[in-house]
Amino acid sequence: ILEEIYMDSPPGMTDSNGMKVCKLKKALYGLKQSPRAWFGRFTKSMKAFGYRASNSDHTLFLKRGKGKITALIIYVDDMIVTGNDQDEISSLQQYLASEFEMKQLGNLKYFFGIEVARSKHGIFLFQRKYTLDLLSKTGLLGGKLVDTPIEQNHKLFQCSNSASIDRGRYQRLVGKLIYLSHTRPDITYAVNVVSQFMHDPRKLHMDVVERILRYLKSTPGKGILFSNHGNLKVEGYTDVDWTGSKDDRRSTSGYFYFCRRESCTLEE
Repeated sequence: ILEEIYMDSPPGMTDSNGMKVCKLKKALYGLKQSPRAWFGRFTKSMKAFGYRASNSDHTLFLKRGKGKITALIIYVDDMIVTGNDQDEISSLQQYLASEFEMKQLGNLKYFFGIEVARSKHGIFLFQRKYTLDLLSKTGLLGGKLVDTPIEQNHKLFQCSNSASIDRGRYQRLVGKLIYLSHTRPDITYAVNVVSQFMHDPRKLHMDVVERILRYLKSTPGKGILFSNHGNLKVEGYTDVDWTGSKDDRRSTSGYFYFCRRESCTLEE
Protein backbone atom coordinates (compact mmCIF):
# COMPACT_ATOMS: atom_id res chain seq x y z
CA ILE A 1 0.00 0.00 0.00
CA LEU A 2 1.46 3.34 -1.08
CA GLU A 3 -0.59 5.54 1.25
CA GLU A 4 -1.73 5.31 4.87
CA ILE A 5 -5.26 3.91 5.14
CA TYR A 6 -7.32 3.54 8.30
CA MET A 7 -10.50 1.56 8.87
CA ASP A 8 -13.11 1.22 11.59
CA SER A 9 -12.66 -1.54 14.13
CA PRO A 10 -14.16 -4.81 12.83
CA PRO A 11 -17.21 -6.30 14.59
CA GLY A 12 -16.29 -8.19 17.74
CA MET A 13 -13.22 -6.12 18.56
CA THR A 14 -13.63 -4.46 21.96
CA ASP A 15 -12.69 -0.82 22.38
CA SER A 16 -13.31 0.85 25.73
CA ASN A 17 -13.73 4.41 24.47
CA GLY A 18 -14.77 3.71 20.87
CA MET A 19 -12.24 6.14 19.45
CA LYS A 20 -9.63 3.76 18.03
CA VAL A 21 -9.20 2.81 14.37
CA CYS A 22 -7.04 0.21 12.61
CA LYS A 23 -4.13 1.07 10.33
CA LEU A 24 -4.19 -1.07 7.21
CA LYS A 25 -0.91 -2.86 6.48
CA LYS A 26 -2.06 -4.72 3.34
CA ALA A 27 -4.97 -4.46 0.92
CA LEU A 28 -8.01 -6.51 1.89
CA TYR A 29 -10.48 -7.99 -0.56
CA GLY A 30 -13.69 -5.98 -0.60
CA LEU A 31 -12.21 -2.61 0.32
CA LYS A 32 -12.34 0.20 -2.23
CA GLN A 33 -8.60 0.45 -2.80
CA SER A 34 -8.06 -3.32 -3.23
CA PRO A 35 -8.70 -3.43 -7.03
CA ARG A 36 -6.19 -0.62 -7.59
CA ALA A 37 -3.63 -2.28 -5.33
CA TRP A 38 -4.09 -5.63 -7.07
CA PHE A 39 -3.75 -4.15 -10.55
CA GLY A 40 -0.69 -2.15 -9.50
CA ARG A 41 0.94 -5.32 -8.21
CA PHE A 42 0.07 -7.19 -11.42
CA THR A 43 1.31 -4.38 -13.67
CA LYS A 44 4.62 -4.25 -11.82
CA SER A 45 5.09 -8.00 -12.28
CA MET A 46 4.27 -7.85 -16.01
CA LYS A 47 6.71 -5.00 -16.63
CA ALA A 48 9.41 -6.87 -14.72
CA PHE A 49 8.95 -9.79 -17.15
CA GLY A 50 9.43 -7.51 -20.16
CA TYR A 51 5.84 -6.65 -21.07
CA ARG A 52 4.58 -3.19 -21.97
CA ALA A 53 1.12 -1.82 -21.24
CA SER A 54 -0.79 -0.73 -24.33
CA ASN A 55 -1.43 2.99 -24.76
CA SER A 56 -4.97 2.35 -26.01
CA ASP A 57 -5.99 -0.10 -23.27
CA HIS A 58 -4.15 -0.19 -19.94
CA THR A 59 -5.38 -3.75 -19.27
CA LEU A 60 -3.58 -5.05 -22.39
CA PHE A 61 0.08 -6.06 -22.08
CA LEU A 62 2.30 -6.79 -25.10
CA LYS A 63 5.73 -8.27 -25.71
CA ARG A 64 7.44 -8.38 -29.09
CA GLY A 65 10.57 -10.21 -30.11
CA LYS A 66 12.09 -11.98 -33.13
CA GLY A 67 9.14 -11.00 -35.31
CA LYS A 68 6.61 -12.55 -32.91
CA ILE A 69 4.15 -11.08 -30.44
CA THR A 70 2.51 -12.22 -27.22
CA ALA A 71 -0.50 -10.46 -25.70
CA LEU A 72 -2.25 -10.67 -22.34
CA ILE A 73 -5.46 -8.88 -21.44
CA ILE A 74 -6.95 -8.94 -17.95
CA TYR A 75 -10.41 -8.20 -16.53
CA VAL A 76 -10.38 -8.14 -12.71
CA ASP A 77 -8.65 -11.51 -12.13
CA ASP A 78 -9.59 -13.25 -15.39
CA MET A 79 -7.07 -13.08 -18.22
CA ILE A 80 -6.53 -14.19 -21.80
CA VAL A 81 -3.07 -15.00 -23.18
CA THR A 82 -2.54 -15.28 -26.92
CA GLY A 83 0.08 -14.78 -29.61
CA ASN A 84 2.26 -16.58 -32.13
CA ASP A 85 5.16 -17.35 -29.79
CA GLN A 86 4.30 -20.58 -28.00
CA ASP A 87 7.57 -20.67 -26.03
CA GLU A 88 6.94 -17.18 -24.67
CA ILE A 89 3.35 -18.10 -23.75
CA SER A 90 4.59 -21.12 -21.79
CA SER A 91 7.24 -19.00 -20.04
CA LEU A 92 4.64 -16.36 -19.15
CA GLN A 93 2.28 -18.95 -17.69
CA GLN A 94 5.08 -20.40 -15.54
CA TYR A 95 6.11 -16.93 -14.39
CA LEU A 96 2.57 -15.92 -13.42
CA ALA A 97 2.09 -19.20 -11.56
CA SER A 98 5.21 -18.41 -9.50
CA GLU A 99 4.02 -14.86 -8.74
CA PHE A 100 0.31 -15.48 -8.14
CA GLU A 101 -2.06 -18.31 -7.38
CA MET A 102 -3.18 -19.19 -10.90
CA LYS A 103 -5.43 -21.77 -12.54
CA GLN A 104 -5.02 -22.76 -16.20
CA LEU A 105 -8.43 -23.27 -17.83
CA GLY A 106 -7.19 -24.39 -21.25
CA ASN A 107 -8.29 -22.99 -24.60
CA LEU A 108 -10.60 -19.98 -24.47
CA LYS A 109 -14.28 -20.92 -24.76
CA TYR A 110 -16.19 -18.21 -22.90
CA PHE A 111 -15.14 -14.79 -21.66
CA PHE A 112 -17.29 -11.94 -20.42
CA GLY A 113 -20.39 -13.03 -22.34
CA ILE A 114 -18.52 -13.82 -25.57
CA GLU A 115 -18.34 -17.44 -26.73
CA VAL A 116 -15.43 -18.74 -28.80
CA ALA A 117 -15.55 -21.67 -31.24
CA ARG A 118 -12.64 -22.97 -33.29
CA SER A 119 -12.52 -24.93 -36.53
CA LYS A 120 -10.21 -25.46 -39.49
CA HIS A 121 -11.69 -22.28 -41.00
CA GLY A 122 -10.70 -19.98 -38.12
CA ILE A 123 -12.11 -18.57 -34.88
CA PHE A 124 -15.80 -17.75 -34.49
CA LEU A 125 -16.95 -15.22 -31.86
CA PHE A 126 -20.63 -15.11 -30.92
CA GLN A 127 -22.94 -14.29 -27.98
CA ARG A 128 -25.74 -16.83 -28.22
CA LYS A 129 -26.13 -17.41 -24.47
CA TYR A 130 -25.94 -13.65 -23.79
CA THR A 131 -28.65 -13.06 -26.41
CA LEU A 132 -31.00 -15.77 -25.11
CA ASP A 133 -30.55 -14.60 -21.51
CA LEU A 134 -31.41 -11.05 -22.58
CA LEU A 135 -34.54 -12.24 -24.39
CA SER A 136 -35.56 -14.32 -21.38
CA LYS A 137 -35.15 -11.41 -18.94
CA THR A 138 -37.19 -9.08 -21.16
CA GLY A 139 -39.97 -11.64 -21.68
CA LEU A 140 -39.51 -11.62 -25.46
CA LEU A 141 -38.31 -15.19 -25.84
CA GLY A 142 -41.73 -16.05 -27.26
CA GLY A 143 -42.17 -12.80 -29.20
CA LYS A 144 -42.95 -12.40 -32.87
CA LEU A 145 -39.98 -12.65 -35.23
CA VAL A 146 -38.90 -9.90 -37.63
CA ASP A 147 -36.45 -10.00 -40.55
CA THR A 148 -34.67 -6.68 -39.94
CA PRO A 149 -33.61 -4.87 -36.74
CA ILE A 150 -35.14 -1.55 -37.86
CA GLU A 151 -37.51 -0.35 -40.54
CA GLN A 152 -35.96 0.84 -43.78
CA ASN A 153 -36.09 4.62 -44.30
CA HIS A 154 -37.34 5.09 -40.75
CA LYS A 155 -38.13 8.60 -39.47
CA LEU A 156 -37.33 8.09 -35.82
CA PHE A 157 -36.82 11.35 -33.91
CA GLN A 158 -37.44 12.94 -30.52
CA CYS A 159 -41.22 12.76 -30.14
CA SER A 160 -42.57 14.51 -27.02
CA ASN A 161 -46.14 13.50 -27.94
CA SER A 162 -45.40 9.81 -27.45
CA ALA A 163 -46.03 8.24 -24.04
CA SER A 164 -43.24 8.29 -21.45
CA ILE A 165 -41.57 5.03 -20.38
CA ASP A 166 -39.17 3.81 -17.68
CA ARG A 167 -35.93 5.60 -18.61
CA GLY A 168 -33.76 3.35 -16.45
CA ARG A 169 -35.04 0.18 -18.11
CA TYR A 170 -34.57 1.70 -21.57
CA GLN A 171 -30.98 2.71 -20.78
CA ARG A 172 -30.14 -0.75 -19.41
CA LEU A 173 -31.53 -2.50 -22.49
CA VAL A 174 -29.71 -0.21 -24.91
CA GLY A 175 -26.50 -0.65 -22.91
CA LYS A 176 -26.78 -4.43 -23.25
CA LEU A 177 -27.42 -4.08 -26.98
CA ILE A 178 -24.34 -1.86 -27.35
CA TYR A 179 -22.21 -4.62 -25.80
CA LEU A 180 -23.88 -7.24 -28.00
CA SER A 181 -23.04 -5.25 -31.13
CA HIS A 182 -19.35 -6.13 -30.62
CA THR A 183 -20.05 -9.47 -32.29
CA ARG A 184 -23.21 -8.41 -34.14
CA PRO A 185 -22.36 -5.68 -36.67
CA ASP A 186 -25.77 -6.27 -38.29
CA ILE A 187 -27.49 -4.46 -35.39
CA THR A 188 -24.93 -1.66 -35.02
CA TYR A 189 -26.90 0.94 -36.99
CA ALA A 190 -30.20 0.22 -35.22
CA VAL A 191 -28.53 0.34 -31.80
CA ASN A 192 -26.84 3.63 -32.71
CA VAL A 193 -30.24 5.10 -33.57
CA VAL A 194 -31.98 4.10 -30.31
CA SER A 195 -28.96 5.21 -28.23
CA GLN A 196 -29.58 8.81 -29.36
CA PHE A 197 -32.70 9.01 -27.15
CA MET A 198 -31.25 7.80 -23.84
CA HIS A 199 -31.96 11.14 -22.13
CA ASP A 200 -35.71 11.13 -22.84
CA PRO A 201 -36.94 7.82 -24.28
CA ARG A 202 -40.54 7.41 -25.37
CA LYS A 203 -42.74 4.45 -26.24
CA LEU A 204 -41.93 4.98 -29.91
CA HIS A 205 -38.26 4.40 -29.16
CA MET A 206 -38.90 1.39 -26.91
CA ASP A 207 -40.86 -0.20 -29.74
CA VAL A 208 -37.70 -0.06 -31.87
CA VAL A 209 -35.63 -1.58 -29.05
CA GLU A 210 -38.12 -4.45 -28.81
CA ARG A 211 -37.96 -4.86 -32.59
CA ILE A 212 -34.18 -5.30 -32.33
CA LEU A 213 -34.72 -7.96 -29.66
CA ARG A 214 -37.27 -9.79 -31.82
CA TYR A 215 -34.78 -9.73 -34.69
CA LEU A 216 -32.14 -11.22 -32.39
CA LYS A 217 -34.51 -14.05 -31.49
CA SER A 218 -34.52 -15.17 -35.12
CA THR A 219 -30.69 -15.03 -35.32
CA PRO A 220 -29.26 -15.77 -31.83
CA GLY A 221 -26.19 -17.62 -33.11
CA LYS A 222 -24.83 -15.04 -35.51
CA GLY A 223 -21.34 -13.73 -34.89
CA ILE A 224 -18.00 -12.90 -36.49
CA LEU A 225 -15.65 -15.38 -38.15
CA PHE A 226 -11.95 -14.55 -38.14
CA SER A 227 -10.70 -16.71 -40.97
CA ASN A 228 -7.19 -18.15 -41.08
CA HIS A 229 -7.06 -18.22 -44.88
CA GLY A 230 -5.72 -15.59 -47.25
CA ASN A 231 -4.28 -12.14 -46.65
CA LEU A 232 -6.06 -9.43 -44.71
CA LYS A 233 -7.50 -6.67 -46.87
CA VAL A 234 -9.44 -3.82 -45.27
CA GLU A 235 -12.10 -1.93 -47.27
CA GLY A 236 -13.91 1.10 -45.89
CA TYR A 237 -17.12 2.85 -46.97
CA THR A 238 -18.72 6.05 -45.74
CA ASP A 239 -21.85 8.05 -46.45
CA VAL A 240 -23.54 11.23 -45.23
CA ASP A 241 -27.19 12.15 -44.89
CA TRP A 242 -27.16 15.94 -45.24
CA THR A 243 -29.50 17.73 -42.79
CA GLY A 244 -31.26 14.42 -42.21
CA SER A 245 -32.02 14.87 -38.51
CA LYS A 246 -35.66 15.75 -37.82
CA ASP A 247 -34.72 17.24 -34.45
CA ASP A 248 -31.97 19.76 -35.27
CA ARG A 249 -31.40 19.42 -39.05
CA ARG A 250 -27.87 18.21 -38.50
CA SER A 251 -26.13 15.95 -40.98
CA THR A 252 -25.52 12.32 -40.08
CA SER A 253 -22.40 10.48 -41.21
CA GLY A 254 -21.61 6.79 -41.01
CA TYR A 255 -18.91 4.33 -41.99
CA PHE A 256 -18.37 0.61 -42.28
CA TYR A 257 -15.25 -1.52 -42.70
CA PHE A 258 -14.93 -4.98 -44.23
CA CYS A 259 -11.99 -7.27 -43.47
CA ARG A 260 -11.69 -9.27 -46.66
CA ARG A 261 -10.60 -12.50 -45.09
CA GLU A 262 -13.93 -14.24 -45.31
CA SER A 263 -14.66 -12.62 -41.95
CA CYS A 264 -18.25 -11.54 -41.72
CA THR A 265 -21.43 -12.51 -39.92
CA LEU A 266 -22.16 -16.21 -39.93
CA GLU A 267 -25.38 -18.04 -39.16
CA GLU A 268 -24.92 -20.95 -36.78
